Amino acid sequence: MQNMTVNRLMTEKGLGEKELSLKDTLLSGQCFRVGECNGIWTVKAGVGASLRTLTVSQDDLSPITEDPFWSNYFDLGLDYECLKSRFSQLSPVMAKACSYAPGIRILNQDPWEALCSFVVSQNNNIKRIMGIIERMCNFYGGACSGEGGFPEVSTLADASEDDLRALGLGFRASYIVNTAKAVLYGDIDLDALKTMDIDAARACLMKVKGIGPKVADCALLFGCHRLDCFPMDVWMKRAMAEFFPNEDKSIFGEYAGVAQQYIFHYARTSGYFAKDSAANDEPSSKEKAPKKIVPKE
Repeated sequence: MQNMTVNRLMTEKGLGEKELSLKDTLLSGQCFRVGECNGIWTVKAGVGASLRTLTVSQDDLSPITEDPFWSNYFDLGLDYECLKSRFSQLSPVMAKACSYAPGIRILNQDPWEALCSFVVSQNNNIKRIMGIIERMCNFYGGACSGEGGFPEVSTLADASEDDLRALGLGFRASYIVNTAKAVLYGDIDLDALKTMDIDAARACLMKVKGIGPKVADCALLFGCHRLDCFPMDVWMKRAMAEFFPNEDKSIFGEYAGVAQQYIFHYARTSGYFAKDSAANDEPSSKEKAPKKIVPKE
C-alpha cells in the first residue's frame, strides 16, 4: 500500500484533539486493554514479555509523540487531515462523519493480539470483551512478563478449553485454541497477511473455524494495518444503505478502512438513527451522487 506524506503536526504545532482524540480512538472498538480515570488514560499493548504500558492525558500527548513505539501505535505517520478532506468531498453526510469525531485514528496493534481479541469479540459487548481479555492476560500472560502481557500463541495453543470457559469465553474457547494452533503451525502467517492480496489474506483467516468475514476484516485492519479492509457489522450495513445506497467500499479508495471508522462511530454514537428520518437534517445521500476516490500515484 502506498504511504502518504508524513504528518508534520508533531513537530510543527503539536497534536490537538482534532488530530488525535484518545477517547474517540481508544473507545471505538479497536482495542480492549485500555482504561481511563480522571482524564488519565492507560493503554497496554504487546504479547508476553514485550508488554508496554502507556499513561497519557489528552492535555499532554508527549508520551505518545516522543516515543517511536507509541507514535507508530497511534499511526502518527499517516496524514489523516488529507484523508478527511478527501472523504468529505464524497457527500455532505460523509463530511459530517469526519467532523463529528475528527481525532479518530487506526491503531497499529500486534497482529496476534488483534486477531485473538476479535475472535473473543464475537457476539459480545466491549465491556465484557475487556473483562475477558484482562482475565486471559492475568491468567496466561503474567508468567511471561510478570504484569499480564497478552498470552503467547504457544500458550493458548496448549490451553485447556475448560480453563478458557472459566475465564468467560464460553463457545469461543475452542475458537481461540483453533486460531492459536493455526498460527503456531503456520496455517496462518501473520507477517504474510500484511502484504498478501487482501482477498487471499481474508480467505486464509476464514479457513479457521471461528473466524468469519467480520473478524477477519477487523484483524486485518486493526492488527495488520490493512487500511483497505472494510469490516461490516449491523451498524455499517445500516449506515452504508442509508448514506451510500448501491455503493460499496471501493468508493473510499485504498484507505477505505479509515473511512469505515468515521462512519461506524458516527452511525453508532451521533444519534442519527435514533431520530425520525423525516426530521433528519443530514442531506440525503441520494441528492448528490458520491464521487469515487481514486488513489494518487
